[in-house]
Amino acid sequence: MKLIQILGTGCPKCKKLEENTRLAAKTIGLECEVLKVTDINAIMHMGVMMTPGLAIDGKVVMSGKVPSVDELKQILTS
Repeated sequence: MKLIQILGTGCPKCKKLEENTRLAAKTIGLECEVLKVTDINAIMHMGVMMTPGLAIDGKVVMSGKVPSVDELKQILTS
């Protein structure tokens, strides 16, 4: 099971990233746990300076933008 972390303080972009990520994972049938990380110190510790950020299994794969559901499907399957 993959661990997907949404890194952000709760702004509208962070919420949209979470929504898109959950939809993409469901669409491709990915077994995963989606966690929101809102602690700014934890986010900075992961090396993210622009939110929202997305980490898979502890590795940051993107930050500073909200990818589309189709883009997220590609990220989650690679």
